[in-house]
Amino acid sequence: MTIRQHRSGPRFGVNYTPSQGWFHHWLDFDLDAVRADLDSIAALGLDHIRAFPLWPLFQPNRTLIRPRAVEQLGRLVDTAAEFGLDVAVDGLQGHLSSFDFLPSWTQTWHRRNLFTDPDVVDGQGTYLRTLAAALADRPNFLGMTIGNEINQFSGDPHPDPDRITPAQAETWLRRMLAACEEGAPGRLHLHAEYDAAWYLDDHPFTPAHAARLGGITAVHSWVFNGTAQRYGPDSVAVGEHAAYLIELAKAWADDPRRPVWLQEVGAPAPHVPAERAAEFTRTTVAAALDCPDLWGITWWCSHDVDRALADFPELEYSLGLLTTDRRVKPAGRALADAVAEARTAHSPAPARGTALVLDLADDGSKRSECGPGGRYFEAFMRLAGAGARPAVVLAARADDPAYLAARGITELVTVDEPGAPGPARNSGAPQS
Repeated sequence: MTIRQHRSGPRFGVNYTPSQGWFHHWLDFDLDAVRADLDSIAALGLDHIRAFPLWPLFQPNRTLIRPRAVEQLGRLVDTAAEFGLDVAVDGLQGHLSSFDFLPSWTQTWHRRNLFTDPDVVDGQGTYLRTLAAALADRPNFLGMTIGNEINQFSGDPHPDPDRITPAQAETWLRRMLAACEEGAPGRLHLHAEYDAAWYLDDHPFTPAHAARLGGITAVHSWVFNGTAQRYGPDSVAVGEHAAYLIELAKAWADDPRRPVWLQEVGAPAPHVPAERAAEFTRTTVAAALDCPDLWGITWWCSHDVDRALADFPELEYSLGLLTTDRRVKPAGRALADAVAEARTAHSPAPARGTALVLDLADDGSKRSECGPGGRYFEAFMRLAGAGARPAVVLAARADDPAYLAARGITELVTVDEPGAPGPARNSGAPQS
């Protein structure tokens, strides 16, 4: 089989939601249906998918990882290769579209902390290592993400959280990433949190974890987090939210050129009205592509959820780029057009020379200032609305000329005076 040779530049993909049966399709795995879905995805010009095995179905007992389930995952990856699609695989599912999928050996009579119980952690590591090893020799396998937004199990607002400290979160993340690397050495292994890691005070998964552990930083951009409600669907804040998260993530990284993956972003109705979905898609992609060191954009999601399935939040049913019968929706066409344009005309985004200083401790305390309604968030959006291309820099690095030069930052602005005609102070970095 032939794998598409991708040009340099950002990657474009989609989170694969099967058109038949949603992620329950693993119970009745139909390779013909999967093949038709992947064909419709490839037709949009995308180059990769993110795939989601359901953890309880693949590992129903702590010491049983079902060989047939692992084989089916391999067949999905191989089929994706037929259409020139690379595959990133999430392991611990975990949480998807408001539903939790946890194996029975972690719940009720066997209730144990997902992050600290030695037997549970050992079982998780074995599972991740097994999946990674099964896929390691496939040339279109990108790597493992530990799980989808698994940080939501660690604190509020989850109804039954597994409480941990930031130190325990880091220990767990390092062990899970090591298991992925043991299974598939040299692949792109990472972890991914929902935006509590960036916006929620005292959340145990911190911005430093997100930006310093794993092979790449992942951000998930959802404007139903209060952004659309507070500022409106046509606001600068909605259009720039994904770009803002990318730039926020870059500030916390030790490596000034660490790539960021916009791993989830979508147009949730009614927060983004259906008639605005295509424009939202164009605006969001353009803003993200204007961020240096962007690894890629992976849209949520490929296909709508069938309304025959009950109890999803209303917005989850219509997030697809394609309908359940694989017809392209306006947002899907907008993304396909943006991808085609980027592949023919896109050049690397120039450095963002002006940076807004973020004065937060390394533990991320008071990070709510960075969320919708926060002083820092609003200062960034005022700069963006005035036509600037702001970057984010931590105050702890604002006096490091070598770091600033590596990121191309030539002037600094404080939260108290964003949009001022000149910088708050010269950064000391070389002028471009």
